Amino acid sequence: MIAVVALIVLLPFAAAVAGLLATRLGTRNLGARSGPAAYRRAAWFAIVPGAVSAALTVWLATALARRTAPAGGRFWSELLPGRAEGTLTLVETGAAPISLTLRADGLSVLAGILVVVVALAVQVYSVGYMRDEPRYPSYSAFVSLFTSAMLLVVYAGDLIVLYVGWEIMGLCSYLLIGHWWEDRANSRAAVKAFLVTRLGDVGFLFGIFILGTAAGSFRIDDVLRADILQHAENRGTLIAATLLLLAGVAGKSAQVPLQTWLPDAMAGPTPISALIHAATMVAAGIFAVARLYPAFLAAPPTLDVLGVVAAVGMLGAALAALAQSDLKRVLAYSTISQLAYMAAALAAGSDRAAMFHLVSHGAFKALLFLCAGLVIHHVGSNLISHMGGLRTALPVTFWTMTVGFAALAGLPPASGFFSKDAVISAIEHGTGPAQPFVQASALLTVGVTGAYAARAWLRTFFGPTRIEPLAEPPPGVAHVFDGREAPASMLWPAGVLAVPALLLGLAGPMTGVEIEWGSAAVSLAVALLGAGIVYALWRAAPEQDPARLLGPFRVPCERAFYVDAAYAALVARPVLRLARGVVRTDARLVDGAVRGSGRATLGLSALVRRAQNGNAQLYVTGLLAGIVLIAVAAVVLT
Repeated sequence: MIAVVALIVLLPFAAAVAGLLATRLGTRNLGARSGPAAYRRAAWFAIVPGAVSAALTVWLATALARRTAPAGGRFWSELLPGRAEGTLTLVETGAAPISLTLRADGLSVLAGILVVVVALAVQVYSVGYMRDEPRYPSYSAFVSLFTSAMLLVVYAGDLIVLYVGWEIMGLCSYLLIGHWWEDRANSRAAVKAFLVTRLGDVGFLFGIFILGTAAGSFRIDDVLRADILQHAENRGTLIAATLLLLAGVAGKSAQVPLQTWLPDAMAGPTPISALIHAATMVAAGIFAVARLYPAFLAAPPTLDVLGVVAAVGMLGAALAALAQSDLKRVLAYSTISQLAYMAAALAAGSDRAAMFHLVSHGAFKALLFLCAGLVIHHVGSNLISHMGGLRTALPVTFWTMTVGFAALAGLPPASGFFSKDAVISAIEHGTGPAQPFVQASALLTVGVTGAYAARAWLRTFFGPTRIEPLAEPPPGVAHVFDGREAPASMLWPAGVLAVPALLLGLAGPMTGVEIEWGSAAVSLAVALLGAGIVYALWRAAPEQDPARLLGPFRVPCERAFYVDAAYAALVARPVLRLARGVVRTDARLVDGAVRGSGRATLGLSALVRRAQNGNAQLYVTGLLAGIVLIAVAAVVLT
């Protein structure tokens, strides 16, 4: 069975290699632009291995469901009680060995299903979205590599193996966000995402080192059974390690204070936004905490920090989403807020609720981004102000995106209703000192989420038609004002994802997640209140933006409370000034010393060269002069 796990991880990797190499066949050099033949080959290389990997994942889930959990094992779900693990090789390091280990259990397989399904939908969707794109072969290959890296994180049985996949994802995000690098906004967004997540990854790596060194092994099972989790005298080491791990989680999952890269990453292709927000980068941080959850449970101060960070992030990001004019940025801030929900559930002691919402969120957020791409494909603009009245022109997109918005707002029977309220119930039962603050923030966020979901839905599909061909379309997107839907290759993935976005919540009881109907009724009422306020404002003036309800706080919310500006003033500009000072110092002192020593050597060589000019008479004269001087000196001194 472990061979199947290896195939699930390696098939997208092989697709990436084949996509980068074989799709260049028929071109004269690697720099040549790909033609139709390369485009078709790239599509096959992207979709077929992804489909096989998805089929193998379903088979693996079925096989694990038929097994019996070993005694004493800790698994996230009774739905998949089985387990498989295998070590390919062991690398001795002199201290804690590194084992190339893969493992499959309920947690990893359920996360793996999310990854392969969303990745396959993105690959199929991209065939239509990236049509006539000359760099599509490299794009599809990097999507496959992205998928393989996340699968490696999901199925890793060793912390170092997990970290390898973790870092490859960072590289892939840089390459894919900056796919249209000619646009300065894209290239800057790619660099920002890479640097901010790398900042968090430094802490993550040191946290891994501390855990592995203290446990004497980097194998996840060894770490979770180590004495460091059992003895109070090791509590300081464990708290330090888990806090450092949280730095990497904050970077990858875009949580406070490293959340600023995710909204800017919307400059990249829309399918990449769906992949990042639903199944790869941002999901990795929450998954890492769930995978190492016993270590976090043994470090209560770390969970308290996580709870406070989640409370600030969920409400702040929701308010920012309410004020955005770019549809993709609305969804980006929504992702930050929803991930904070998951972090709050983890802080409250419920990894099951967090993972249930992670899977549910992955389905409806991928659906929302793919539908946003359909709208943008039709309108030719990301701005909500250029949309309106699209429900008749785009009926399929309207109904599928309605399902996504209902799940986002937490309205029954959509999946978000069940998973979000599982999180709310978990937060209510939390016992940490920050629990009242987290609970109040979560309830307020429910109302704001209903408000911004209703605003985006109404402004996009209802009211007066505001399509204006004066806006420049995003790269790779053309204006389509003839009333037609997008190609079938783009509609089918959205339609397929609408099914789990609508029905996945019904699987909650099967996974051991209990819904408390009292808190569910309260949160539903709050969500409807937020949506109702927006609807009333829109109904009164459909041509105006309901975000005006924020009043004087609209601009601070639109600019995400000036966090980017603060970082620019406190970090970016001082570092740039310091860098310029270092460059000047290097030019004047270091380079000056090097150039000065060169000039001194040239001057001295000029003097020496005069004594070696090839003139024999000068040599004889010098010899005689020397003899005379020696003779005079001998006479005088004696």
